[in-house]
Amino acid sequence: MKGLKNVNAYVEGKGFIKTDISFENGLIKDIKSGLDIEEIASISENALVLPGFIDEHIHGAKKADAMDGTTEALSDIATAIASEGTVGFLATTMTQSPKNIENALKSVNSYIQLNKDSGAELLGVHLEGPFISPKHVGAQPLEYVVNPSVDVMKKYLDYAGGNIKIVSLAPEVDGAESLVKFLKENKIVASIAHTGAKYKDCENAVSWGMSNVTHTYNAQTGLHHRDAGVVGSALLMDELSCELICDLIHVSVPAIKLVIKNKPSDKVILITDSMRAKHMPDGESELGGQLVIVKNGEARLVDGTLAGSVLKMNDAVKNVHKSAGVPLETAVDFATANPAKNLGVYDKMGSIKEGKQANFAVVDKDSFEVLLTVRKGKIIYKK
Repeated sequence: MKGLKNVNAYVEGKGFIKTDISFENGLIKDIKSGLDIEEIASISENALVLPGFIDEHIHGAKKADAMDGTTEALSDIATAIASEGTVGFLATTMTQSPKNIENALKSVNSYIQLNKDSGAELLGVHLEGPFISPKHVGAQPLEYVVNPSVDVMKKYLDYAGGNIKIVSLAPEVDGAESLVKFLKENKIVASIAHTGAKYKDCENAVSWGMSNVTHTYNAQTGLHHRDAGVVGSALLMDELSCELICDLIHVSVPAIKLVIKNKPSDKVILITDSMRAKHMPDGESELGGQLVIVKNGEARLVDGTLAGSVLKMNDAVKNVHKSAGVPLETAVDFATANPAKNLGVYDKMGSIKEGKQANFAVVDKDSFEVLLTVRKGKIIYKK
């Protein structure tokens, strides 16, 4: 039987312990010392074995984007993010022409059916747009914004083979209520995004079934003393999970701390919201047909608008732990257990526990550099 020997692992219900971990058929079998196992790799004393990370909001990496509409692009993303310790992700689309969205969704369905064991696992789609507010498009092209529509959503679901897991939309736009209720009925996460919603709009949205806030603070109404807006709603309403881009560019450290202080610990989710420029040198890139300039870790449109990130998930965890002072176990949960719970896959992944998938991110305890990534017992990245 294969496994990891004498490692410092973050085990569900036990915290960090020194242990052996055995696995077979892609699942964790035993977690205890003294196991007779064949090591898949030698793990240094300075390494931590964490659950594999899950990125529920990522557009692209290594020159590839989910909107490219090819299985090759999705494979390139899956391979690139394995180097960040990521074992599962949602291919995130954006506001674009109906045909381009159709192609992207069909490619996700095709890729999932390939059942590839290399790279991170594609868990489905995060549909970001086109059902957003034209006044809060951020880096999304305005000409393709449309009102929420159940009929359009049904087509998108069909294209994706039923693999849409999150839909980001503006709750104040006409048609939102019907769409949110449809999403809830179909166990799809409805997420508040790219919106001018006021507090009352968010109250209504939660009553319909919205349960997530897309990249909290960004492209949404901020906290104001006369109307708490989306940010205030995110902080006050325990029903809402909060995505955070913790690159220290999109959200400042005090703002990160504010969310973490106000939310139940299982309602904060780290995302990268990264684009095709990730894992590439600074220079010109592209997002949704728009020119993006990447410089010093910042990706911006020509007008200065932030255009996604080049954030790596292991760096997001490091930033939350070291810059925001969050305990390591909690910071790891933000990138593992919490997105797994949000996506309804916590029974299979998101923590190290007997019977769950043998998914691990092995990182240097000081630098958080990823040394090894394992998915279902197989090494998908090794430094």
